Amino acid sequence: MRWPLITILLTAACSQEANHLGSPFLWPMTGASTVIGNAAYEKRRGEVELIVKSNYEEIKTDIRAGGGPVLTKSMDAAGIAERDRPARIIQLQSDMGLYQTTPGALVTALMVYGG
Repeated sequence: MRWPLITILLTAACSQEANHLGSPFLWPMTGASTVIGNAAYEKRRGEVELIVKSNYEEIKTDIRAGGGPVLTKSMDAAGIAERDRPARIIQLQSDMGLYQTTPGALVTALMVYGG
């Protein structure tokens, strides 16, 4: 019973077609990089969440004003590129209704913009 499964896995590794799993030979490396990437993302998200939730009213004021120190600090933590910030601020302003009472939605938006 094991040999057919092993044969399928080995031949799947030789496929030229794209798939979401990738090559089984690379799974240990991709698994490790995923764990490291997830840890880095969670750390960054935690920093953004702390800034947003600790300064929620101020960050909303900064968004309405088109910028400010708390918004800049949160964008730095989220990793939003300097050149993208003016467009992102406009997006945040247009979606202000979503963030009015939900800091988590603002954290999520900042993380998405940060990539």
